[in-house]
Amino acid sequence: MFMNGKRQLIATLAMSASVMFTGGAMAQDDKGLISIIVNDTSNPYWFTEGEIAKETAEELGYEANVSAHKGATHTESNQIDTAITNDAKAIILDPANADGSIGAVRKAVEAGIPVFTVNAEINQQGLAKAQLVSNNAQGAALGAQQWVQNVGDSARYVELEGAPSDNNAATRSNGYETVLSQYPGLERVASEVANWDRTQGYNKMQSMLQANPDIEAVISGNDEMALGAIAALKEAGKLDEVVVGGFDGSPDAVDAVKAGEMDYTVLQPVAVFSKAAVEQADRFIRTGETGVDSEKQLFDCVLITSENVDQYTDPFVLEQ
Repeated sequence: MFMNGKRQLIATLAMSASVMFTGGAMAQDDKGLISIIVNDTSNPYWFTEGEIAKETAEELGYEANVSAHKGATHTESNQIDTAITNDAKAIILDPANADGSIGAVRKAVEAGIPVFTVNAEINQQGLAKAQLVSNNAQGAALGAQQWVQNVGDSARYVELEGAPSDNNAATRSNGYETVLSQYPGLERVASEVANWDRTQGYNKMQSMLQANPDIEAVISGNDEMALGAIAALKEAGKLDEVVVGGFDGSPDAVDAVKAGEMDYTVLQPVAVFSKAAVEQADRFIRTGETGVDSEKQLFDCVLITSENVDQYTDPFVLEQ
């Protein structure tokens, strides 16, 4: 199980991620606090995001803490206030809301604390020093192409969508549509928002199955929703008849691919960009520069199928 022995596993990942920090050796001096704010640490994707950032910060000589806003902008704002009170040297933030988080980021910046966003972005340029995100359009196209390969060019299907407050949800859904609309025989008979959550994915899948018992495929904005759909399909005795695709590359999703229950997942390189965000924060603290040319930085996703799933050995890392 992913959560067992998690700190040892995450420490190993942080040391072996492909983006190496400047200087190579572990720093020994206490350089102050880096505050890390993620969405929900009960989700393995966001847990990894926070722990990789924390381990990297500690390796570079900082104190680091991780907190979670669970999508609530008021909680996020309070966490920013705490970081300001604690005189954080930098904030690594997975924003709660593309628009609603702008004020919290501005508050930190006005207090002299640089903010580096990861995984999700805010809808304003020039506030955060860097915004590091998966290339969601590229990943969605990868997933949709694999989905069509498995489903065929004619099927009735449903879609599970992520939280509307997160730009990633729309980017992935639009990416799916761009590919799937090329096949007139593919009919989307239902679409539900399940907010990146496994339980909601299960409940929404149950409802869609009741209304559309003859569906042949499910395409999902993330793995947790897809895993919820798989549970509902299993319960209904229909999983063998339905193709399910996910997005994240989470350990549970990879296990489902290995078991033949999920047809593929699209791995987001969260271990890479979380580490890179802290490295850029460290460089900015030391030099006043991030060392990169642009604020927004895209990291390409990787497709995981039954053909390459054995190359996956650590959370959110596929050996190349």
